[in-house]
Amino acid sequence: MTTWTEITAAVTVALGGDKTAGQQALLACWEETVPDEHAYRCVLAHYLADTETDLDAEISWDEAALAEHAGVSDKDLAPLGIPSAGGFAPSLHLNLGDGYLRRGEPGRARGHLEQGLARAEELGSEGYGAMIRSGLQNLGTRIEAAADAGTAR
Repeated sequence: MTTWTEITAAVTVALGGDKTAGQQALLACWEETVPDEHAYRCVLAHYLADTETDLDAEISWDEAALAEHAGVSDKDLAPLGIPSAGGFAPSLHLNLGDGYLRRGEPGRARGHLEQGLARAEELGSEGYGAMIRSGLQNLGTRIEAAADAGTAR
């Protein structure tokens, strides 16, 4: 059974620039989880997506993160300093929308943009919250650019 300490250590490796070692550490934690450990699996899938070089695999992990999020409560994420499970949702939708847009699915991307924006009030106004809001705005701009490029053909 994995712990938050092991997961945060694996995330640190993944964010430290060694994607291969980070992915291996995250996958080792994933293998130790059981299906009802939604918070662990949500966070692991969220970061595993970032270690992927294959877009379809990245999207699959992002989809898994969002699916696991449905079973996550506020108290589940408190050990990570995340005060609200709902405040984590906009980031999950941002990542999934970005993946869909890069895969050439602007309609699906727009759906996740809208869902992320609908939950954005659960974000703080500074730091992480401002970063995710900015990411959502940027995704919206990119979706519009893709739509404009599609109509210009």
